[in-house]
Amino acid sequence: QVHFVESGGGFAQPGGSLRLSCAASGLTFVISDMGWYRQAPGKQRELVAVISSGGDTTTYSESVKGRFTISRDNGKNTVYLEMNSLKPEDTAVYFCNRNIGSGYRPVFNHWGQGTQVTVST
Repeated sequence: QVHFVESGGGFAQPGGSLRLSCAASGLTFVISDMGWYRQAPGKQRELVAVISSGGDTTTYSESVKGRFTISRDNGKNTVYLEMNSLKPEDTAVYFCNRNIGSGYRPVFNHWGQGTQVTVST
């Protein structure tokens, strides 16, 4: 069974930084494009960033482009999200999943618990 464990969230002030990690198991990670998603209170889950299986191609939503960086370590079955210049509107629970292509196409219905990111003064 696929399993995602997200970590690294917390509280940050506007302009601050956080680094999220997602450890994946139960899937063939090295051939999986991976995505980071987020869900703010009262809103639908949205795709934030995608990285190809080999790590050579990345895609970002317009709202985070230039501020967030997605990366991966296939030896550790882990995907990361470096978040800089954080804004209050980045406040959300962040999740990872395998994704198909560059649009919102998560593969698995089973999600991890996510990691809460709160940006506030």
